[in-house]
Amino acid sequence: MSIWYKPFTVEELQQFVRNTLFDHLGIEFIEIGEDYLKATMPVDHRTKQPYGLLHGGSNAALAESLASIAATLTVDYQKQFAVGVELNVNHLRPVTRGKVTGVARPIKLGKTVHVWDIHIFNEQEQLSAVSRLTLMIVDKK
Repeated sequence: MSIWYKPFTVEELQQFVRNTLFDHLGIEFIEIGEDYLKATMPVDHRTKQPYGLLHGGSNAALAESLASIAATLTVDYQKQFAVGVELNVNHLRPVTRGKVTGVARPIKLGKTVHVWDIHIFNEQEQLSAVSRLTLMIVDKK
């Protein structure tokens, strides 16, 4: 059973985040499953630290951006949206090139609080980072 408020396409999501941090970092949605959202991010001059490794902040930006959009898609986004209140990221494996793929899945979908788990993989499908994001569901004013 799908967790989404209504069906969305990858193309609709990409339009929704146009001209935001998603565009700046090159984040692209690639798949919407029954209970997960998946996106990629390039490992390039925009996302690396000076030592040539994927910047930990880039992992954090991917994780929070992906799960925030996913959480918003589970509610009536005309009336409510999700905002992050706490983010944890563990960097497990360095990445120096290619793309990383983030997969966001809910742990808890409450009326006012969501908790999401985000796994980030390198191109060899090795786990490079894990993250947990707590979000508040707020009413639009």
